[in-house]
Amino acid sequence: QVQLVESGGGLVQAGGSLRLSCAASRINFGIYAFAWDRQAPGKQRELVASISSGGRPNYADSVKGRFTISRDNAKNTVYLQMNSLKPEDTAVYFCRIPAGNYWGQGTQVTVSS
Repeated sequence: QVQLVESGGGLVQAGGSLRLSCAASRINFGIYAFAWDRQAPGKQRELVASISSGGRPNYADSVKGRFTISRDNAKNTVYLQMNSLKPEDTAVYFCRIPAGNYWGQGTQVTVSS
């Protein structure tokens, strides 16, 4: 069974930074695209960023210029570097493999004003 484990969430002040990690196991990591989604209280889950198997990133307009998605195929890990955080970035962040629709358990990010 594919396993995705997110880490790196926490509480940070507005303007601060966090780096989320998603460790994948039981999967041929290098051939898959990955995505980070988030879900804020009372809102639908939304795509934040994705990265292709070849490393091409894609971002939601709301995070362009502030967030960076990357991957380390040697470590089977995907990262989301989040800078200039805003209170509206507060959400549970999920790692996902679009092909096969696998999800992690999520990690909470809270940005205080």
